Amino acid sequence: MDGRQGQKIRCVIYDCDGVLFDSFEANTRLYNDLCVSVGREPLRTEEMEYVHSHTVYEAIHFIFGYGDDLEKKALEALKQIDLRNYIGYLKMEPHLFEALHRLKERGIFRAINTNRTTSMPYIMERFSLWSVFEMVVTALDVKHPKPHPESIEKILLNFNLGKGEVVFIGDSDVDRQTARSSGILFIAYKNGALEADFHLEDHLDLFYFLT
Repeated sequence: MDGRQGQKIRCVIYDCDGVLFDSFEANTRLYNDLCVSVGREPLRTEEMEYVHSHTVYEAIHFIFGYGDDLEKKALEALKQIDLRNYIGYLKMEPHLFEALHRLKERGIFRAINTNRTTSMPYIMERFSLWSVFEMVVTALDVKHPKPHPESIEKILLNFNLGKGEVVFIGDSDVDRQTARSSGILFIAYKNGALEADFHLEDHLDLFYFLT
């Protein structure tokens, strides 16, 4: 562990995929099913990595080609897919609920900032997350999703907080860019290669960082 301890943090913001959940299998299954539906080969390695941290529309652009016939077919196929079918493949990260309850005991706000869209309410319901987060911001709630700072600014405004009072926990370079563009602290989760103010291997490691 490393970084800057003793921050006076009043809100912890979490990314969803790769931080709250191991979502690799769920995402891979969804986009591979889209590939099959339009007659394309399965995801390549770089595509699997991309869909992990981008919006569904950005992912479809990346996989099927912006404006191409395959993209149009994939977007139509997406309308027929019930995203709830993939939620069961999400695996919650260890000690998450314990960490969230400890934050509540300290009076620290808990928020989610994700590039997911319509699937997020189903996830919140399935894993009983509504009671442990005060705010959820998805790509549908902003004009400009991550890494644009709009989502972070929305959370700051909601809780009336300054930039020095929040920290964002993410696992991808998109998350790092989001924090940096917003001028807030960034904690990398299970990604030691990512530049960050602090690194976590377990959600309870957060309390080494907080006062």
